[in-house]
Amino acid sequence: MNENNFNELLQLISPLIKKRDTCFREAIPASHRLVCTLRFLATGDSYKSLSAFFRIAPNTISKFVPEVCDAIYSQLRNTYLKIPSTKEEWAEVASKFDLLWNFPNCIGAVDGKHVVMIAPAKSGSTFYNYKGTHSIVLMAVVDASYKYLYIDVGCNGRISDGGIFSKCSLQHALDTDSLNLPPPRHLLGREMNVPFVLVADDAFKMQNYLMKPYPGRILSGSKRIFNYRLSRARRIVENAFGIMMKRFEIFSRPIKPNPNKTTRVTLACCALHNFLMTKNISYATGLVDSCTEDGNIIEGARVNISIPTFESATEDISISYISNEAKTIREEFEN
Repeated sequence: MNENNFNELLQLISPLIKKRDTCFREAIPASHRLVCTLRFLATGDSYKSLSAFFRIAPNTISKFVPEVCDAIYSQLRNTYLKIPSTKEEWAEVASKFDLLWNFPNCIGAVDGKHVVMIAPAKSGSTFYNYKGTHSIVLMAVVDASYKYLYIDVGCNGRISDGGIFSKCSLQHALDTDSLNLPPPRHLLGREMNVPFVLVADDAFKMQNYLMKPYPGRILSGSKRIFNYRLSRARRIVENAFGIMMKRFEIFSRPIKPNPNKTTRVTLACCALHNFLMTKNISYATGLVDSCTEDGNIIEGARVNISIPTFESATEDISISYISNEAKTIREEFEN
């Protein structure tokens, strides 16, 4: 984060930080609390290490870091983490997906990311996930430029990505057609109108507004092309997670605060990610994927995270019922 970005962020959140002052912290300027918090997020240093560096008591740091995280998220979300609200805004999201990643009528890539933390006392297996760690889940929809359009944070790691999505507010908004999406339209060279859709992997249930790859390894040429195009668009959400994890080393090891504080830290990092992607394009230089003229993808130097290969992405692990209408929509995209 450069000096201009820091000063702008400080100006935005200072009033909110000062409102939360308590008498024993009034002597610590808002700028010091912001610097300390940003260092905590960027390096993952312990409160003890931060105390030695900033000459502030660890118990004081432990109290103001979550407050500063709340202030960051509160002040940035309405500007930098705002879900599109008009047909024109959604159409612009879809246009960029088509232009950059060659998947038309796409309004976002959706996936979940486990935020690993130390198991809370007496939590049993509540937060225990299939990877053998304890976590909360960051569920996100990302646009074509690696920015979060929608996030849901805090669900325990035992629940699958598809299960979390089925209970989130975005699923409800899609089910009730309250997102103000543009009306269905035909694809290039086709006549059938199809809805605007999210792209996802097999952890999700395919629906009219959510496309996932064809299952199996022995597929026709057109189905393989469809799977390649969908996986190419869907990997943007994996990229966004990787970029954020690379920039905020707090995620490089299990987070020690309790689930509530872990959620507040994650929300702040998501807001800061979008802020930096908007204000400073070099924030992701060398981390994002690029594409050559012949269609080959050059991976960015982000954190190594699990991204299915073309073949493994086609394995269907879901036995959920898929409606004939959803199948017809997928076939139209394939054609």
